[in-house]
Amino acid sequence: MNMNHLTIQEQAIIRQILKETNKRNKDNISRTDAYFTYFKNHPDIIWSFLASMVSRNGGWNMCDLEGSIFPRLLDANMRKQLFLTYERANWLIFHDVFPQLLLYQYSTKINRPMFHLLPYLNVSAFIQKEWQHFWKGNDKQRLTTALIINEQNVIQTPVIEHPVYKKKVFHSLIFSFQDWLHFSCVLFPTCGGEVYGASVNGFKTLSKRINLGKRLAHILFQPRLFPYFFEFAEKTTHTGSRNDYEQYFKIKTGRKTPLLRTTFPIIEHHQNQYQDWSKQRKISPMWLHFPVHHRHPIHLTDWYFSKLNQLQLLVSFQKTLQLEKWK
Repeated sequence: MNMNHLTIQEQAIIRQILKETNKRNKDNISRTDAYFTYFKNHPDIIWSFLASMVSRNGGWNMCDLEGSIFPRLLDANMRKQLFLTYERANWLIFHDVFPQLLLYQYSTKINRPMFHLLPYLNVSAFIQKEWQHFWKGNDKQRLTTALIINEQNVIQTPVIEHPVYKKKVFHSLIFSFQDWLHFSCVLFPTCGGEVYGASVNGFKTLSKRINLGKRLAHILFQPRLFPYFFEFAEKTTHTGSRNDYEQYFKIKTGRKTPLLRTTFPIIEHHQNQYQDWSKQRKISPMWLHFPVHHRHPIHLTDWYFSKLNQLQLLVSFQKTLQLEKWK
């Protein structure tokens, strides 16, 4: 978008925002830390704490691929493809949302909304309206839901519906299996060794991911639980290893997952030509206004250990199959 008719100061703001976003969008760890630091500076933007905790899960999922279990279940090519899928979705969301957060930060600094600059940051018309709505009414819940809707729509076409990811990942047998077993679960740990969260089966479905995001926000900001999650985030450096939270468990799992930065390279992403999803996709009123409903318990400590046992069983089962094959 042509910036010529903007003031020199406005052009400088946009350049600075893009520079800062690129700097923080290096890998899963830099993104997770950027979201959490932002939340500590702007606790009214509660979505940024949700984003940091979901991003932690993204890092754990990446590192699991090279941990003690998945290399025995998936070949190297499939693991690489899964890593690139997580990484691409992670990168795209940050690339889209962090400029919005920085522009809001700047607006609060000068005490004047600067949202007329949002179109120059290539964000949807839908979210542009929502930021203006938030500035006038300070409805934190609505903004959180709007950001969840926006970011899930941002990854729908370039990741979920991308021909390569679709064929190699989302239509693969292991992904259907993972979906069915609810391994696609977002976890919020505490320093007391407890785990809360929610899972999604049907990850490919946009409305189901939006619904999951809303449920996760509801869990994360329950007044009774929020201080424990915040304490965990504050106290625990994000490395990508499951040990980040398994270290607090009373029962040791004996599971090993590596550190993200010693396992995966920095990926150089290319940006496709920008397309506004909200001009191509119908916005369902259910997304913004449908109330949150938890169909399953949110306390998942016991569930976590039973899932771990299922994975171990899966490994044993596969070993047996391989032995049978060689007999």
